[in-house]
Amino acid sequence: MWSVILMGLAGLLVGGGLSFRQQKQPAWISVSFYVLAGMALLAAYLLTIPGN
Repeated sequence: MWSVILMGLAGLLVGGGLSFRQQKQPAWISVSFYVLAGMALLAAYLLTIPGN
């Protein structure tokens, strides 16, 4: 369940990064959104790995 929520969050963050890029905001803002989206996807993946 949490992995689905994190994937949705990643989608919203990518959309925010694209939006800030179209608005000609500083590049570090878009990059930070993309990094946060990547971290959310990584966390979602790690939650799907079965534990021992």
